[in-house]
Amino acid sequence: MVNQSAIPHINQTAVDICPVAPGSDQSGLIKGVTFPAMYAMLAEWAPPWERSKMAAFVFTVIFIFVWRKGRVSRRGICLVGLCESGKTLIFSQLVYKKAVESFTSMKENVGVLEIANKGALKLIDIPGHERVRQRFFDSYKNTARGIVFVLDSFSLNKDIRDVAEYLYTILSDPTVSSNRPQVLILCNKQDHPLAKGPQVIQSVLEKEMNVLRNTQTNQLEAVAEGGTRKSFYLGQEGKNFEFADIRSLHVEFASSSAQSEDLENLKKWLQLVA
Repeated sequence: MVNQSAIPHINQTAVDICPVAPGSDQSGLIKGVTFPAMYAMLAEWAPPWERSKMAAFVFTVIFIFVWRKGRVSRRGICLVGLCESGKTLIFSQLVYKKAVESFTSMKENVGVLEIANKGALKLIDIPGHERVRQRFFDSYKNTARGIVFVLDSFSLNKDIRDVAEYLYTILSDPTVSSNRPQVLILCNKQDHPLAKGPQVIQSVLEKEMNVLRNTQTNQLEAVAEGGTRKSFYLGQEGKNFEFADIRSLHVEFASSSAQSEDLENLKKWLQLVA
């Protein structure tokens, strides 16, 4: 006899995991049977040496179900970036199929984007203004399946510090790290003759993020004197910052020219993420 009290309780039933269509034969299912109870019943007939395998199987099924349920519920794509990066123009071309006159906004734009054979994504254009952008991002980050960080490839030299700080804030966010959305750094305005390409931008950003990471880490360690607070370290300790070293996130770079309606790289990425 299996001691059911020793089995961790998980508030999920077999019927929840394996729903049955209305009108179908349910004779093979026992309604309301929890996984600990299911394990106990199976263990009644299983040899002792097989029970550990059964327990591993049951908990693997639960883990996969919970993980898939979380991904299905996250259908948001957050467009983030500084003001004047071209986010709203990209949003309007994707959602409305045309350019819409944009201006610095203090609220978000939300639209539905249908992806062929993948269903709908919720596209959220987060305001780039420093005073409100974090508040709006916090409102939507839990539902984000993907994050598109849009930057101006032409004015990057001038804005590099602000871009790096905002990007660092997003990538080191505990919710983002936990949910692991796909991240695309979209190098916009590539139609400008003096725009930097994605590879150059990645290199420049990594150098700036490395400096910023050292500063942020030192500040957090000073605040956490005595070990009362643990800082979140972005990347791999003991080496210069690289996006590839962020274990919890997959970060990609791509180019775009929203003004000339060249969003093919973004559309391909959205197709894969959806």
